[in-house]
Amino acid sequence: MFTDYEFPLWETIDNICGIDEVGRGPLAGPVVAGAVMFPRWFRPDGSVLEQLNDSKKLSAKMREELVPEIKKHALGWAVAAVEPDTIDSINILQATMLAMNNAVESLSVRPDLLLVDGNRFRTNLGIPYKTIVKGDSKVFSIAAASVLAKIHRDELMATYSAEWPEYGFDRHVGYGTAEHVRAIMQYGRCPIHRKSFKLRQLGEK
Repeated sequence: MFTDYEFPLWETIDNICGIDEVGRGPLAGPVVAGAVMFPRWFRPDGSVLEQLNDSKKLSAKMREELVPEIKKHALGWAVAAVEPDTIDSINILQATMLAMNNAVESLSVRPDLLLVDGNRFRTNLGIPYKTIVKGDSKVFSIAAASVLAKIHRDELMATYSAEWPEYGFDRHVGYGTAEHVRAIMQYGRCPIHRKSFKLRQLGEK
């Protein structure tokens, strides 16, 4: 993947920021957003960044290798997490929007344009934006944001697994696998579970 999508935009726009999130669907843990800007006219020729793609299409080892290269070459990058209690309070869609906006606000350089994965985005930052369906497999900066968000969330879930090992968070990172559902049925929910995410297996509606 190259910066082919960004190149025509760089004709008239300096600071282009890709945004993506991870963790909308899990039963536990935060939703995390990444925001990444590369320098104008950046090309990843000859570096490991030539392997960059949607984080879901990359091996865990490749994601780990890409993170320091993304941070090294980026003009600016940030990640932001919104915790389960806030997700329960404002709903997962609003929490996702909050994480994305918080990531942008955490950047050291203000973007001129936001390229957002998906088809929904809301912001009060006063920055123009464009939503792109499957943007994480089409747009270099969005793919980079997806990798940073994924690694950050996986590391958080590994930390939680050490605190609550009975749930296996290091294996399923909070998603509703059979193993995870069985653990909830046996032990109940722990503090990082999203209480607003109901389980049919427990008779919840």
